[in-house]
Formats: sequence, C-alpha cells, structure tokens
Amino acid sequence: MENTTENPQEEIQADMYLKPKFKISWQVIFAVLMFFYMYLPIFVLTFYSFNKSRFSAGWEGFTLDWYVKLFSDTRILIALRNSLTVAVCAVAISAVLGTLMAVGLARYRFPGKNLYQGVSYLPIIIPDIATAVATLVFLAALAIPLSLWTIVAAHVVFCLAYIALAVSTRLADLNPYLEEAALDLGATPVEAFIQVLLPQLIPGIVSGCLLSFVLSMDDFLIASFTAGSGTTTLPMEIFSRIRTGVKPDINALSVLLIVGSGGLAFLAEYLRGRGEQKRAH
Repeated sequence: MENTTENPQEEIQADMYLKPKFKISWQVIFAVLMFFYMYLPIFVLTFYSFNKSRFSAGWEGFTLDWYVKLFSDTRILIALRNSLTVAVCAVAISAVLGTLMAVGLARYRFPGKNLYQGVSYLPIIIPDIATAVATLVFLAALAIPLSLWTIVAAHVVFCLAYIALAVSTRLADLNPYLEEAALDLGATPVEAFIQVLLPQLIPGIVSGCLLSFVLSMDDFLIASFTAGSGTTTLPMEIFSRIRTGVKPDINALSVLLIVGSGGLAFLAEYLRGRGEQKRAH
C-alpha cells in the first residue's frame, strides 16, 4: 500500500486557479440595467439630433444643420430669452429672501415658528398643478394682468423654498458660537452676518440657486398658467412644436438643455464638495 500525503497549500492554490477571478454580483447587474433604462432615451435623443432627415422615423445620414438652425430660429431665441429672464430674476429674489428666511428660522425664536417653518417648505411637496391653479386664482382675484413678471412671481414661490432648504441644511453644520465671538470682539450684528456667517453660507446658497435655476428653466405647468398673451417660455415653445411630431431641431435643443443642466448639476456638486472639504479642515 502506498502512503500518499496531501499538501493543503497545493489544494488551496489549485482551487484559486479553478475559481473565476472576476465575479459579477447581481447588484452590479441590477445597477447597470437601471442606468441603461434611465439613460437609453437620452442616448436615442442625442443620436437622432444628428439625423439629416426631418423626421425621426429613419436615419438618413449625419449632420449638424439642426444645431446651426437653432441659433437662427427667432421664436426659440425669444423663448430662451424669456426663460433666462424668469429664471435669473426669480433666483436672484429667492436667494436674498431664502437666505434671510433660513437664518431667521435657525437663529431666532418667535411665536408660531414651527407653523411658519412647515408652511414655508410646502411648495416643495405640493404638486405643480395645484401651485399653478392657486397662483392663477390669486392673480385673478387681485385683477393683476398676466405677463412675464407674473411668471417670475410664481417661480419665486418654489425657488424660495428650495434655496431656504439648502441654506438651512448648511446652517445646521455651522458653529453657532462664531457669530457670538464676532459680537464679543466688537462687530455689529450686520458685520457679523456679512463677514462671518455669509461666507460660510455661500456653498449652500450657490447650490440652492443652481437647483432653483434648473427647475425654473424646466417649468412648464406654472408658466403656462401664469403667462400673459404673447409671452412664451422655452418649455412652452417646445410643447407647442411637438404636437405635430418631434423634429430633429427639438432633439438638438433638448440635447443642449440636458448638457447645460448637467453642467449646472456638476458645478453644484463641486461647490458642495469644496465646502465640505473646507469645513473638515
């Protein structure tokens, strides 16, 4: 009888060679499928924006003509100007009011504070159609004629809530004794706010402004309810054109909007990350 001895290390090495080196879990497969499902329409939209055909039914060749024609389309340019005017004005007003509101709710106590704090964030959770109808009824009750500036006033309502939420989140991470130290050193309350508190709130303010700007540019329901005759924003112009079918110029415009919105989102995330790094150091 032969006496055979087995080496455990050799068996372990043999098992390592037999097992596959790369193992893909079901979580990775699920994540890839979800990303594919979410971004496939964007890829198709981008692909057909370079289609030479006037219709998206078939591919007839590669062209950049639709992107060139966008910058000579008067209606698109006017609608874009109106949307930018509404977004910039609404965000500028909301940045000031939202920052002051967040600081007031975080630093001061007054009767009805909890009720006011809950009501101030309602525009975030209320459906857009309800906000649009309520705004239209309010303007009609006051006999205010609809125009571009009524859209601005309506957009301030929800932009204010988003900016105040972003600033209040930033305030929760700050040291509340910094302002008191500045006051003890002889600074006035205004100087303490401008020189001590405001610089630390800049990342939250910028993030809230960028988010509100994208939401304002993207809004269709509230703008369509509060716009006056002859006033058209970019989403309203796009909707009026796709009633007869989606053309490549609308595809090209949508791609540019996606790229612009994505750029703002990356900028907001970058600023937020820099703010967290400075706070950590």
